[in-house]
Amino acid sequence: MPQVYIVDDSATTRASVDYTLAKAEYKVTACESGPDALAKIAASTEKIDLFICDVNMPEMDGIALVKEIRKIEKCKFTPILMLTTEAQESKKLEGKQAGASGWLVKPFNPDQLVEIVKRFVR
Repeated sequence: MPQVYIVDDSATTRASVDYTLAKAEYKVTACESGPDALAKIAASTEKIDLFICDVNMPEMDGIALVKEIRKIEKCKFTPILMLTTEAQESKKLEGKQAGASGWLVKPFNPDQLVEIVKRFVR
């Protein structure tokens, strides 16, 4: 079962993404912040197949988190989708330069999310 990490400070978003992906038979690890995600990545021995990260979070924003994830050897090439309210091209470019693989704008369509996740996780 593919392993997906969701990183979002909104409990509602984490729960809805978790529900959507669990229904599509993905194993989900929910993280409430960048530091929480980094701690869970460090503690995990499982292969992580995809990250879904918010941009606007306290402590560490999603762009900074992407940069940190890319420094981790086992996650260097793991796809990272940004799921955020941010839609400006400059923010998308910043995310791409940091190492993000794709960009989705909230609110998300559950069927569309699953289809996009399937493209990245084979």
